[in-house]
Amino acid sequence: MTDETSKTLFHPFETGDLASPGTGSRVLFIGAEPGFRLPEGFAGELVLVQGFRPAFVDLERQGFQVLPESEGTGFDLVLIMAGRHRGRNEAWIAEAVRRVRPEGLIVVAASKRDGADALRRRMDKLVSMGGHLSKYHGVVFWFERPEAGFPEPDDAEALVEDRFHTAPGMFSHGRVDPGSRLLAAHLPDRIPGKVADFGAGWGYLSVVIAERAREGTVLHLYEADHASCAAARRNLADHAGRIAIDVFWHDAAREVPATSYDLVVMNPPFHATGRAADPAVGGAMIAAAARALRKGGTLLMVANVGLPYEAIVGGLFARHTELERAGGFKVISALR
Repeated sequence: MTDETSKTLFHPFETGDLASPGTGSRVLFIGAEPGFRLPEGFAGELVLVQGFRPAFVDLERQGFQVLPESEGTGFDLVLIMAGRHRGRNEAWIAEAVRRVRPEGLIVVAASKRDGADALRRRMDKLVSMGGHLSKYHGVVFWFERPEAGFPEPDDAEALVEDRFHTAPGMFSHGRVDPGSRLLAAHLPDRIPGKVADFGAGWGYLSVVIAERAREGTVLHLYEADHASCAAARRNLADHAGRIAIDVFWHDAAREVPATSYDLVVMNPPFHATGRAADPAVGGAMIAAAARALRKGGTLLMVANVGLPYEAIVGGLFARHTELERAGGFKVISALR
């Protein structure tokens, strides 16, 4: 679906409804995904923004200039490939308005499956729309930078339990994931040694670990979403003086940590880029945890009960056991 959305985004340049940027123009592309194709004659200098580590790495390998978050101002054109998260889409549009030059153009595309029509209608109430087209199961619309600026979305941040900072687009935005809460109940009361949280998100499990950690504990968070890394640092700030904490923008499934750990905890994602469950994602993280653990170290993980991780765990660890099954989740402990 992301490939079709990128084709939708560039469709008005293909049809001539919009003029392609020429040599010397500056183009910011927010939400860029690997594999997009530029229309013929599209000559602007591209700066891509992609905060999801695997896609960021793939775009860099394709030779693009890529940033994990937007920087700079005065762009002639800002492209946005929107997704399913309403709040994040609107935050990206507000970001685009800040980054584009006066009278610069903002072009937004989304899949109809992700609410493209509703997004266009909301924006139509806030800006003077330049036009829109439907193609490739999506909608693309465009407008010039509004003179009056653009309002920040109401749900740009959600505070969970009056202490956890989260934002739209992050895993479990606005609430504690029930699987993570179940796993937290099985963490040791006193946690020593070197600990890693794979797929740490905005840091819920790591905060629980930090609260139970002995002095001298080392806690490393590995998270593929750049914005979630920033939120995790903020959520762990009160604990940083007592134990050693580092947050790494890192694809735990593909980038092997340089440190060996006594304990790895994780609530692995079970989706790739689509909506269908993909056990291979969690399987790759289990294999990474096995490589990162010292001999005798422990993996504690939670997963949906229907995901077949036991065979993978059994092939990589000396022994494993299911600690609890509740609410559609299971907690697995494995000894390296």
